[in-house]
Amino acid sequence: MILATVMYRSSHIVVGLFTVLQHQRDRPAAWLALGAALASSVTVYGTAVRRREFSVPLVWLDVVVVGCLTPFVAYAWGGSALSTPGDWPVLLGTSSSAVAAVSLEGWWVVGAVGLLAVAHLTAYRYASAASVVIGGHLISLVSSAVLAWVFWWYLSRQGRLLDAANARALEAEARRARYAERLDHHRALHDTVLATLTAIAGGVDASTPQVRERCAREAAYLRRLIQRTSERDGRPLPLGAALEDAVRSAESLNLRVTAQYHAIPRLSPEVSAALADAVTEALNNVRRHAGTNRAYLTATGDGDGVLVTVVDRGAGFAPDRVDPGLGLRRSVHGRLAEVGGLATLESAPGEGVRVELRWPR
Repeated sequence: MILATVMYRSSHIVVGLFTVLQHQRDRPAAWLALGAALASSVTVYGTAVRRREFSVPLVWLDVVVVGCLTPFVAYAWGGSALSTPGDWPVLLGTSSSAVAAVSLEGWWVVGAVGLLAVAHLTAYRYASAASVVIGGHLISLVSSAVLAWVFWWYLSRQGRLLDAANARALEAEARRARYAERLDHHRALHDTVLATLTAIAGGVDASTPQVRERCAREAAYLRRLIQRTSERDGRPLPLGAALEDAVRSAESLNLRVTAQYHAIPRLSPEVSAALADAVTEALNNVRRHAGTNRAYLTATGDGDGVLVTVVDRGAGFAPDRVDPGLGLRRSVHGRLAEVGGLATLESAPGEGVRVELRWPR
């Protein structure tokens, strides 16, 4: 609205300048009235631009100087002849009413427009203007204020609707973030604590140092989870170290893992964590379902990305006859998809399982 009203006022100042140059250049009072209008405009709009809102005292000053005094100076001493509603003092009055309508509140707007109407009516009577000219300009004064107020009301309403829509979008995004956080915690619990408990329930000796160490590590993870801090205390491991961590975790549950690494690139913490977590779940699946205590892990740099495979020579299965479980859907496929990677699985009865993790996809 500051921009709209300053353009409105600028057009009236330009009209006044051309009129004075063509018809009243030898009238000091006309130049005085135009200069006062220009000075008031610079003060009012300059302050509004700096503060990003109109100053109410300055708006009242503009109403008095530009809207009320300018017509008297122009018609009484400036040599202006009021003949049409388009004379420049008339136009300046309409822009004053527009500024008042968008910057004042409630009945103050009515008071400002009424003051302008009385001042202009008096000046027109002094200039012996025709009734049709007086009526036309008074209508212009009121209609300028009404149009500016309606425009301001509409923009304010749209702004409130936009703010409400943004608030709803932020709340929806917050809900999605909370859901994603819960899903990540569920997957982490599935891959760590649940896998350990399942192994112990399946007969793994819980008194061995390796199992005790794994239980202690996962108890610490649970404490961090309850405290809502990030996994690994915010210090994510490089991919090679994260994969070795997954291998040691699997070996603590009596799964023998042969691991080979070649030219592993440096990846972002998010990608490294996703790959390591997917490998953890793949090794958990070998221990739980393959019927073998051997697995083979290979990680190789692939251009700017990496290819990680987990292979076992166990019982295998027919993928088209078995629905993927929670671990495959969320901990393997889901994690890789979230960071822009791809997980594929190959298996056949009696042929073991090959899980291939590729980033980027």
